[in-house]
Amino acid sequence: MADQLSYLFCTRTSRDLAEKIAQHYGKELGKINFQEFSDGEFEPVLDESVRGGRVFLIGSTFPPADNLLELLLMIDAAKRASAKSITVVIPYFGLARQDRKDKPRAPIGAKLVANLLTAAGATRVMTMDLHADQIQGFFEIPVDHLYASTIFVDYIRSLNLEDLTIASPDMGGAKRAKNYAGHLGAEVVIAYKERKKANVVEEMFLIGDVTGKNVILIDDMIDTAGTLCKAADILIEKGAKTVRAMATHGVLSGKAYENIENSKLLEVIVTDSIPVKNNLSSKIKVLSCAPLFADVMTMVHEHKSISSKFVI
Repeated sequence: MADQLSYLFCTRTSRDLAEKIAQHYGKELGKINFQEFSDGEFEPVLDESVRGGRVFLIGSTFPPADNLLELLLMIDAAKRASAKSITVVIPYFGLARQDRKDKPRAPIGAKLVANLLTAAGATRVMTMDLHADQIQGFFEIPVDHLYASTIFVDYIRSLNLEDLTIASPDMGGAKRAKNYAGHLGAEVVIAYKERKKANVVEEMFLIGDVTGKNVILIDDMIDTAGTLCKAADILIEKGAKTVRAMATHGVLSGKAYENIENSKLLEVIVTDSIPVKNNLSSKIKVLSCAPLFADVMTMVHEHKSISSKFVI
C-alpha cells in the first residue's frame, strides 16, 4: 500500500491529456494559479498543500520553451512546498533529438534538460519512447521509460491484416521495427535515407520485399512527415498493397498535415502525448496514452513492479 498521499498537477498545454490521466488514476487534478506579467513572465503557484506527499507533475516539453520552463517552475514550487517526492511525467521529452555532439560546437540539449529537471528538484522522471534510449543515462534519478508499443500492438492486431510487414523509415529505427515484427510474427523492411539537412530527405532506398504486403511504418515521432510520406511512396512503388504509419509523438510541424493528407498513407496513428489537430487530416487517428501513464503512476505510488507494462 502507498504510504503517502498523491497529488496531480499539469502544465497548461498538456491539460487535455492530464485530465484523461487523472480520470484513469482516480483523482482530480490539483489547482494551479497562474500569474502572468505583461512582459511574458509567468508564475505557477500550487493552490493546495502537498507537504509530505508524492506529487505527479504532468507536462510534455514540446516547443516553445515556455512549456519546459513552466514545468521547471512547478517542480521548484512543489519542492519548496515540502513535497516528499516529485515525479515528473513527460509524455513527450523535448530536445531529445539533441542526444549527442554530432558536429563541432554543438550542444547536447537532452542532457541539459535532464540536468535542469534534476536541479529543479525532480526525484523521478516518467516518459515515453525517447528518441534515443541512452537519454535515460543522462539522469542521476530513476527514469521510467515507457513504450507506446503497449498501445500500438493491440491496435495492429485489431486490424487483422494479412501479409503484415513492419517497416522502419530509417536505419535508426531498425531495432524498433524488428522488435515489433518479432512480437507480431511479421516480416521487416527498412528504408535507407540520406539527408543533406534536417527535415529534408534527399534520397531513399528500400531494403526488403513488400510486394503484396500490408505495411506499417513504425517510428518514434512524426515531425514534418516528409520521411514517412516519401517512404510510403517508395513502398507503394515497390508493390505494397497498403501503407500505414504509427508514431508515438505527433509533432506535426510545418506542412505535416498537408503532407499526410496528400500522401499515399492509408492511415497515420499517433498518441496524444502532444496535442494533435486531427481535424486537419482525415487520415490521422489518435490513441490515448492516458491509461498507460495512469496505470504506471499507480504502480509507482504503490511501490509495485511496472515490468508488465513493457511489451516491446
